Amino acid sequence: MTADHDTPTTSTSAAGLPVLAEEITAYYERDNEDGRLRKGSGRLEFWRTQDVLRRLLPPAPAKVLDVGGGSGVHAQWLAADGYDVELLDPVPLHVERAARLPGVTAHVGDARALRLPDESADVVLLLGPLYHLPEREDRVRALGEARRVVRPGGVVVAATINRFAGLHDTLSTGLYFDPDRRPQIESAARDGRMRPTGGDKSLFTTAYFHQPADVLDEFAAAGLAPSGQYGVEGAAWLMGDVSAWLDDPGRRESVLRAVRQTESEPSLLGVSGHLLTAGGRR
Repeated sequence: MTADHDTPTTSTSAAGLPVLAEEITAYYERDNEDGRLRKGSGRLEFWRTQDVLRRLLPPAPAKVLDVGGGSGVHAQWLAADGYDVELLDPVPLHVERAARLPGVTAHVGDARALRLPDESADVVLLLGPLYHLPEREDRVRALGEARRVVRPGGVVVAATINRFAGLHDTLSTGLYFDPDRRPQIESAARDGRMRPTGGDKSLFTTAYFHQPADVLDEFAAAGLAPSGQYGVEGAAWLMGDVSAWLDDPGRRESVLRAVRQTESEPSLLGVSGHLLTAGGRR
């Protein structure tokens, strides 16, 4: 795929839906995602996601459907907490790894066409699918499927990448000043679409970066009533020493506590790299 394409060429699945773009599958088949959240500054995203979910989810045992759950980074601790966890993901390598985790069942699936009965889960997590669906219609379809399978009174939680995450991240690391990368960065900040260029200058795979208010609109379009939004990393992810702080248990707890203070402050939601939006059936 080249930088001037708005969306990748896709084929059609048995459900009549476009399948994942090849470069998305290739990106995740490198098998880097699991490790990314377990080391360095990626641990802030992991621990903060865990922190927010533990406050939002009903008590265990409850049925959790982890849609787009990757290799099971979050499914693992959810199962250890006593939840009945079913994971689905479009990448076979992820499903193979997740299926080895105690207490987790895993299978290949599409967030837009869940092969599950109506009202069959207490919790539906979409911690990855929405930012790999560039078209709003597909994102609303995925949220609509979450609404269909969640029980009345259940919880749907979706993760999105904030619109200016790429801009903030590359300014922090200095990559913004690379003239070969800057067009990707500024394009994503302009319209939300991350367009991979291929090669070692490509910053990410095909993705869509949301404005926080747009997530609320997509929830509403899918028949979900939003109940809260939570900045995952806050501003802490942009601070150069954050990885070292996370190495120290005392400082780590201080960082998590500090980010929690501003997690739902409207003026700061877009500063975070990732956003969690929670809701349920109307």
